[in-house]
Amino acid sequence: MRGTDVRLDHVDVTFGDFQAISDVSLEVEPGEFFSILGPSGCGKTTLLRLISGFQEPTRGRVLIGGADMAGRGPNRRPTALIFQNLALFPLMSVRENVAFGLEARGIPKRERLARADALLALVALEGQGAKKPGELSGGQRQRVAIARALAVEPAVLLLDEPLSALDLKLRQHMRAELKAIQRKTGVTFIYITHDQGEALTMSDRIAVMNRGRVEQVGRPEELYAEPATPFVATFVGEQNVLIGTVAASAPGEAAVDTPLGRLVGRTANGAPAVGSRAFVMIRPERLRLSDGAALAGVVSRRDLEGPFFVLHVESGDTRLVAHVPNSGAIPEPGARVALAVDPADMLILPEGETARA
Repeated sequence: MRGTDVRLDHVDVTFGDFQAISDVSLEVEPGEFFSILGPSGCGKTTLLRLISGFQEPTRGRVLIGGADMAGRGPNRRPTALIFQNLALFPLMSVRENVAFGLEARGIPKRERLARADALLALVALEGQGAKKPGELSGGQRQRVAIARALAVEPAVLLLDEPLSALDLKLRQHMRAELKAIQRKTGVTFIYITHDQGEALTMSDRIAVMNRGRVEQVGRPEELYAEPATPFVATFVGEQNVLIGTVAASAPGEAAVDTPLGRLVGRTANGAPAVGSRAFVMIRPERLRLSDGAALAGVVSRRDLEGPFFVLHVESGDTRLVAHVPNSGAIPEPGARVALAVDPADMLILPEGETARA
C-alpha cells in the first residue's frame, strides 16, 4: 500500500441557502497524516464526504492522485472511509469482517482470509480472527475497522472522529496505535476531529476550520506557536486573551493598552495600525510567579493537575489562568500575586472571532 496526494481546488458546498463549505483549497501530500480540526458544524465532515465521493461540490474540484474525481462515486475512488460507529457486522467473525470487502471484489476465499490474517497481525490482533466483534474491547474493534478498510488497499484512508466513543485512556492509547499503523502502511490518512489533543499528537499537518472555511494549515507546532487568527489561537490550546488598543506599532512588535496596563509583544501578520483594537494572547504555561510584575491580581482558585497547579487570578474584570510548576510554595486562594511574561511570549493579533469555550 502506498499513499497518494489529495487536492481540493476552490471548493464550495451549498445546501439550499446554507453554505457548508466556502472556497476551500487544500493539498494533502502522499503518505501524510493530515487532520482536519474544528468545532461541530464547521464543515469538516462535509469535506470528508467530498473526498470519499458521498458528496459532490457545488463549485470547484476534488483531485486524488492528480485525477479529477467529478462523477466518480465512492466505489470508484481509491479511498476507504471509517465511520464513527465503525459499522462492523456483529454476526460475522473478526476475520470475516476484515475480508468482507475482498469477497465483494471476487477475491478467492483462501487468498482473502490469508490477507485478513496478515492485516490482523499488522494491527496487533493476531489470533483474534475467530472472535465476534462483540467479544472485543472498544480499542480492538477500532483496529478491526482499520484492518477492514486497509484490506481493499486504499491509497487514502478517511477517518471520521473514530475515537470519539472511547474513554480518555483508551483514546490516548489509540492515538499512538493509529500513528504507528499509518507509518507502517504509508497510506495517506485524512483524519477528522474536534479534539485538538488528537490532532496535535498524531498529525504531520493540520487544517483548522471554522464556519466552512479553512483558517490555517500548518504543522502542529506552527499552529500552537504561530496561530494566524484569534480563532486558531483560542481553539488550538488554551489562551489568556486581553483586549486593548494599539498604542504603538513597528515591524514584528506592538504595544497595546489593556486593562492591566500597556503590554508589548510580538506580531504575526504585519504591524497593526495605531488606534486599532487588538488581542494580546498569552499561553498559561508562559506566565510565571514573580515579584512586582505588571500582571497582578488575587488568586480566586487553584486546581492541582499533577505536575502543575492551575492558578485562576483576577484583577477587576480581568481573569488570567497560569500553569505553575508543582514545586515549592503555591499561593492559596485569596493571596495577591504578581505574574510575569516575556514580550516574546505575548502574541498580538487584530481583534476577531475567538473560539467559544
